[in-house]
Amino acid sequence: MFRIEADRARFREIVRGRIRADLRRYLSTGELIGRAGEHAVSIPLPQIELPRFVFGENPRGKGGKGEGDGEPGEGEAAAGEGGGAAGSQAGGHILEVEVELDELAEMLGQELELPHIEPRGVKELASEGGRYNGVRATGPDSLRQFRRSFKNALRRTLASGLYDPRAPRIVPVREDFRFRMRKACPAPESSAVVFHMMDVSGSMGREQKEIVRIKAFWIDTWLRSQYKNLAVVYVVHDAVARIVDQHTFFHLRESGGTKISSAYELCLKQIQERYRPEDWNIYPFHYSDGDNWSARDTELCISMLRDEILPRVNQFCYGQVKSAHGSGQFKKDLDGALGDEEILVTACVNDRGDVPEAIKAFLGKGR
Repeated sequence: MFRIEADRARFREIVRGRIRADLRRYLSTGELIGRAGEHAVSIPLPQIELPRFVFGENPRGKGGKGEGDGEPGEGEAAAGEGGGAAGSQAGGHILEVEVELDELAEMLGQELELPHIEPRGVKELASEGGRYNGVRATGPDSLRQFRRSFKNALRRTLASGLYDPRAPRIVPVREDFRFRMRKACPAPESSAVVFHMMDVSGSMGREQKEIVRIKAFWIDTWLRSQYKNLAVVYVVHDAVARIVDQHTFFHLRESGGTKISSAYELCLKQIQERYRPEDWNIYPFHYSDGDNWSARDTELCISMLRDEILPRVNQFCYGQVKSAHGSGQFKKDLDGALGDEEILVTACVNDRGDVPEAIKAFLGKGR
């Protein structure tokens, strides 16, 4: 039994080693997004199969090797006979392995050499204290408080007139027992909110939006490993911005013009009304192909970032995805006007192969 468990543990290490070796490939593909659950993700690994025994009975009249009458070598010849023509393709052996998202985040951090984040905003959340600083009338015997229980029994005996000083005897009953308890008290706990803002206008094609979805998945995976309490807000925009759920964000197909300031205005409104910087670590991520409605709107975006958004957030990230229809001008304007701002990070993704470096640029500052 111990040998089997040791073999299975070794096999799991082999599988995880294979995942680590191929992690950069997974960073550039979208196959994990549809396989992600609340706490784990299923990863398909080809050419790895767990050996197992198959139990059954031999067909009647056909024994195994060494059984029954027959000439030497006859069993081997029979065993090699097949019912179909020979093929030239290798057999497909794909094993789906479930990996916890925390473990996947650890692999991501090691692969991209990401530093742990130092939280800024701290929110007071009710949590169980670490010390038993209260008393209650119910609880397990292991937490019974002897002194308080004995005092209650003594008071009850004196009040009932049953106490005899010549033969003092105190017998506690269930109602006398008191038990130690931990009181719930506010404890500081780091909280973070992520704003994923994506341009869904006509200039953003299907491939560009798929790259955005891949980046958003890995960003969320890493930040969830850094914060116990993580809120995610999904914003889509063309000429108008609106908040949507995760499924809509990942599957929306729209057309129309682009007005980036609409997304920044909605993000700022959410920060002012719901996510105060004193309580939250704030991470806005904006994804676009760099095409904006007008130079005047770009000036409005830059002014909003400089005066309102950047002073309130841990870091603002802009990821520009190359598109045949997008001008790519917005990143140039941001870098030219706000290039000295440390908490503004911009990255350009020409194709899926650039995704790992973009993720490293966004998460590699440790803010």
